[in-house]
Amino acid sequence: MNTIAPIRPAARRARRISLSAGPLAPARARRHVRAAIYAWDIPVEETTAVLLTSELVTNAIRHEAGDTVRLVISTGGQFRVEVHDTSCFLPVPVAGPADTETGRGLILVASLATQWGFYPTPAGKAVYFTLAFRPYLDEEDDRGLRRG
Repeated sequence: MNTIAPIRPAARRARRISLSAGPLAPARARRHVRAAIYAWDIPVEETTAVLLTSELVTNAIRHEAGDTVRLVISTGGQFRVEVHDTSCFLPVPVAGPADTETGRGLILVASLATQWGFYPTPAGKAVYFTLAFRPYLDEEDDRGLRRG
């Protein structure tokens, strides 16, 4: 008998949050992403989602000319995080030396995300990543919670 694990319904949900473009923005963004993952019971790797969110928000505030950036967290067929800023400079992954402290964030995003990209907006640009849902199985997840 072949059985397939049920696929999580593709319910569309979204949160839009304005973040002050300062040093606390990445931590606030991580909290919002964690809250969405738990509230919506999204089967993605939380650690990866918050790490990639932190990278995008850090890049946005580093290049932001305005006072805020906007975080958009959504779900449909995948988990998606977008960061909107007013900069018109397009993001470019940089493969720098391993001992540098900055400059390799987008390479990390590209390697861990299901997809990533950017698009122009009327105010500047948005950079996003998606994470595919893990199978919804009748077993314990990595947090020790029973699923199914």
